[in-house]
Amino acid sequence: MTDITTTRQLIMQQTHLKLDRDKAEKTWFLLGTVGCHLCDEAENTLRLFSGVTATAIEKVDIADFEEEFMMQFATVIPVVLTPMQQINYPFSVADLMAHQ
Repeated sequence: MTDITTTRQLIMQQTHLKLDRDKAEKTWFLLGTVGCHLCDEAENTLRLFSGVTATAIEKVDIADFEEEFMMQFATVIPVVLTPMQQINYPFSVADLMAHQ
């Protein structure tokens, strides 16, 4: 596994996200994929979290990654990547607040 900064840069490159540098440095990424019911639950938790904070959330489908990079997350999604760390599911709004 790569460090968090490198991981976030790879996500930006492989998904072609168009975020300005300042926004990209503050955005939290939700890594998941279509048809993942836990990813849907994690997304709902993040919606609640972002509703009470000013945190920008970007949903990212790991299917858009190159295979080797995708495999780093395939068995652990949903995953939230903050600017500083990785948070694996399950997590609550309170858990996310502690990482803000």
